[in-house]
This record gives sequence, C-alpha cells and structure tokens, in this order.
Amino acid sequence: MTGPSPLHRAARHVALPGIGEAGQRRVEQATVAVIGLGGLGSAAALYLSASGVGRLVLNDFDRVDVTNLQRQILYGDSDVGSAKTAAAAQCLARHYPAVRLELIDRRLSPQELSDVAGRCNVVLDGTDNFGTRFAVNEACVRTGTPLVSGAAIRFQGQLAVFRNDLPDGPCYRCLYDPADETLEDCSGSGVLGPLVGVIGSLMAVEALKLLTGAGETAHGRLLTYDALKGQWRSIALPRDPACPVCSSRSAPAKLDAD
Repeated sequence: MTGPSPLHRAARHVALPGIGEAGQRRVEQATVAVIGLGGLGSAAALYLSASGVGRLVLNDFDRVDVTNLQRQILYGDSDVGSAKTAAAAQCLARHYPAVRLELIDRRLSPQELSDVAGRCNVVLDGTDNFGTRFAVNEACVRTGTPLVSGAAIRFQGQLAVFRNDLPDGPCYRCLYDPADETLEDCSGSGVLGPLVGVIGSLMAVEALKLLTGAGETAHGRLLTYDALKGQWRSIALPRDPACPVCSSRSAPAKLDAD
C-alpha cells in the first residue's frame, strides 16, 4: 500500500491562506539545516519533518546522555550512548518516512559550516555555546542564508531571526560579542524541560514562514519569554554599523536556493 501524498498529508497547511499548495510545495523542495540536536533542535527538527520539509541536514557531534531525556524529545532510554544524529534520524523517519536526512556527526570547521549553509534555504541554530553560534552566524552571513536562533536557560527563552539574505538587517554578532562567552549554561544553571520545546517549536514556525512567505518573521527583533511570569517581550534589534561580521555585507537573495 502507498501512503498519502505529501500534499494530502499537509492538508492543514494547504488550507491556510498564507501557505496554500504553492507554499507547501516550497516547503517540500526546501533544504533546512538544524545545527545542534539538543532540546531546541529536537523540537524544531520534529516539527519541520512533520511539516514536510524535503531535506533536513542534522549536525551534532554529541551522544545521548540520560540527563538529556528530560527535555530532548527525539530520544528515549534506549538511545542513551547513541550518536544524537542517528537516534534523531530514526525518530524523524518514523514521523515522516519521505524526509531526506543528511547526518553530520562531527564538529564542523568554518569552511564546512559555510558549505552547509550555502546549500540550505534556512539554518536553525540550537547550539549551547557562543563559539559555535558565532561560527554558524559567520557562515550564514557569508553565504546570505537566513538564520533562526534560539536559546533557553533556567526559565528564560530567546528567539531571533536574522535575514542574512537582505542587505540591511542585523546579524547574531550585532547582538552578542565574545565577552558574553562567560555567561552560564544549562548544565550548571538548569533549564525547564518544556521551555526548550516552546522555543524550538517557534524556531520551526519562523523557518516555515521564511520558506513560504507567510506572515512576518521575527527579523530585526529579539523575542524573550519569561516562563515563570508567562510574559513575552519584543525588543528591537538594530544593526551594528561597526559589526565585524556583517557591516560590509551585501547579501544575495537566498530563499529561492535549491
């Protein structure tokens, strides 16, 4: 027996005025990279796969640890000790067997990051350290690839979209500088399990809006969420004219990439 067609499977997307059949076909033809398959990347990858994204490039060099299971929803007890890329692929294939997965289970060099970004329509950064985030940002700026960035720690979440395919928007380096690398991480400070699901799901939402052209993205804004207070804030994020990464950028159109 053959399964439902991709468009029939995505009928609830096709019914949306902002997406329709044409938008869903763009989703099916898209290549999206998810860098980091922790809590943020798990939720984002799961929804992107279920939404019918044609190809997902999954990058993580870590293995599943029992402490991941509280929030990283792609994995279960039987995956402990396995490479995150392989365990994630098994889970995603169960949700949408037609998805094409490219697994990269090593730390990527700057040139390799640029190679990956250069053949993707959108990159999602769900990593947990500033060094990698800066490297991913530079690769996306260099190749003119839109970047969706998420972060979560304790009860606080953040989300931003960087339209590196446009010539006048900010990049991630406009928001943070290397001095911020001293900030805390989840292993030492903790993080509420469902919080990464909230931010990771929103990362998938922003990626799908970029691919389909539906609505307005969070470009030029930093969205913050306080889970304890149940409050969202939107903060304008201007471009830094002295940014060492994007100040001289003249970006090509990228969302129509193969």
